Amino acid sequence: MPKEFVRSVLDLTPEKLHDLGIKGIITDLDNTLVEWDRANATAELEQWLASMKAAGINVIIASNNNEERVKKFAEPINLPYLFRAKKPLLGAFKSALQQLDLKPQEVMMLGDQMLTDMMGANRMKMHTILVKPVANSDGMVTKFNRAIERRVYKYLAKKGIPTWEEQ
Repeated sequence: MPKEFVRSVLDLTPEKLHDLGIKGIITDLDNTLVEWDRANATAELEQWLASMKAAGINVIIASNNNEERVKKFAEPINLPYLFRAKKPLLGAFKSALQQLDLKPQEVMMLGDQMLTDMMGANRMKMHTILVKPVANSDGMVTKFNRAIERRVYKYLAKKGIPTWEEQ
């Protein structure tokens, strides 16, 4: 489970992250920052990334996607990245922490999937925020994960635990 749910990465402010003691962000790419089939960052996302940088919050992408996809997105906006991250395995999380030169409790994982992004980051004891997927369509593996997530959301609703669906 994530620690928090948000509708969009744009809802997160440097002030909120500083209040949480966050100095770095590991973020997923597809359906977290932009739609899985969008090649480039939006102007709003670029502004958000600039606000994080200005506040001293470093951002790195950790994506399970291939190098070509991640590099094409990350290089034009000067973001470090890890591709074929194999989340929820811990290797990419450890590598990202090393590149950020931060401790797990100083870093937030931002992603759109419980079974990859949240599971791995929770195992590392990071602050986790699940974002509402930017697009309504997914690749085949993600479709399987979403089916499991829908069952989790139903369980949470029965327990009265709010998610971004209720916000």
